[in-house]
Amino acid sequence: MQDKQSKVDTKEFEIPATTFSRDIETRVIQVIILQTLGNIEGVGLLEGNLIDTLFGRDIDRIKGIHVEQENKTHSVKVKVEINVLYGISIPEKTEEVQSKIVSEITNLTGLHVSAVHVVVKGLLPKEEKEKKGKDKIYPASLLSDDGIENVFSEEF
Repeated sequence: MQDKQSKVDTKEFEIPATTFSRDIETRVIQVIILQTLGNIEGVGLLEGNLIDTLFGRDIDRIKGIHVEQENKTHSVKVKVEINVLYGISIPEKTEEVQSKIVSEITNLTGLHVSAVHVVVKGLLPKEEKEKKGKDKIYPASLLSDDGIENVFSEEF
């Protein structure tokens, strides 16, 4: 029996193919969505309140942007909570937000976006746009000198 085992030709064994994998953190997808929303006129994100800051509720995510990854299907589900400037058509604006989010995530990550759920939480008054003197409405936390870097300071 040992003779049969010693006569096994090792050339018959196949070497397994190299496996490549990539992982994209949820925060990366959140930043892509944040940048995309920043380029859409008349849209603002929800702002965190003092209680969220004190209890650290927003440490792992950006308020109003929820991302769920499905590794088996290489797809992403997104839920975005926004405010829309008063006077803008909400159905048209949400459709624009959905299509731009899908396009950016797919182009930058190669992941399939299986769902984009846009929730309009409120309307921004017209005076707010005029008061800021900008074409786009940004959350106050993103207009600070610190910018986005503070949100992810512990990792980068």
